[in-house]
Amino acid sequence: MSAAKPDLVALRDLKVAFDGVQVLHGIDLNVAKGEALGLVGESGCGKSVTWLAALGLLPGKAAVTGSVRVDGRELCGARRAALEEVRGGRIAMIFQDPSSSLNPVLRIGRQIVEALYIHRGLRGDAARVEALRLMDMVGIPDAARRFDLYPHEFSGGQCQRLMIAMALAGQPDLLIADEPTTALDATIQAQILDLLNTLRAETGMALVFISHDLGAVSQVCERVCVMYAGRIVEEGSVAQLFSEPRHPYTRGLFDAIPRIDGPRDRLIPIPGTVPNPKHLPAGCSFSPRCPRAVDACGSDYPHLEPQGDGRRLACTRPVPVVTRGDAERRIPEGLMS
Repeated sequence: MSAAKPDLVALRDLKVAFDGVQVLHGIDLNVAKGEALGLVGESGCGKSVTWLAALGLLPGKAAVTGSVRVDGRELCGARRAALEEVRGGRIAMIFQDPSSSLNPVLRIGRQIVEALYIHRGLRGDAARVEALRLMDMVGIPDAARRFDLYPHEFSGGQCQRLMIAMALAGQPDLLIADEPTTALDATIQAQILDLLNTLRAETGMALVFISHDLGAVSQVCERVCVMYAGRIVEEGSVAQLFSEPRHPYTRGLFDAIPRIDGPRDRLIPIPGTVPNPKHLPAGCSFSPRCPRAVDACGSDYPHLEPQGDGRRLACTRPVPVVTRGDAERRIPEGLMS
């Protein structure tokens, strides 16, 4: 049996509050070197805030507490200089809307060269050669001719590839992809997912993939954390969560996915919405929407506890275990591949 990979990033009891309203409630999370971790959940569950807080990218009004360690080095509360050594170098982040991340008045080549200078000290011809190599690596055709074009002269998918190229400029150990395929059509989404898989294989970097798309997560990730209302409610391998989700919220996410095979049944939506952080229920935050909730769920919040099969789960009335055959029939085709 192979030894477990050492942790690259460890978050412990990470909490975030805006103007006194707590939006993250103690996140405990590890990312091992070279692994791909998925973070899923509805909008407003705290997926992006978790990593913006970890990297010190939240506005000044945000109160962040807890521990964020990169290779054992504490970042929470660290000085700006220490954070800047990590951001872009050790850890890079790409966002879902590349058009708002690229500078519209600077040529693409200059933007990549600037990243190379900041993170690796390259300049002049050496920087240009490396920038062209990165553009080729992420699949930009005819990179030499397009080096001096502006962002608006590229398609949306190509702009996302250019953002990935800029993220790779610092040779990061961890790439955080914050819904990088949301604004792209299905064909381009598939190309970006293939690119991320290829880059991981070639560079050995770890990946945190934040997405609403469970199908995309299944193609890219090895392990998945499901977030709800600022907490992790279930964590396990892709095989575990996609074949047998135990938390009612995770189960609900799968039930809301249309099937491409079999009868055209009505989807089973999750009623209601994610609660306002100012008015969270006293017990389990999901209890008002949960079909399995009992009176105790409205008063006692379950902690994220290890389970016998290796996953972690925060639920007092989890979905019963079913046989593998039944589980596979309940998961939409294409998400188990």
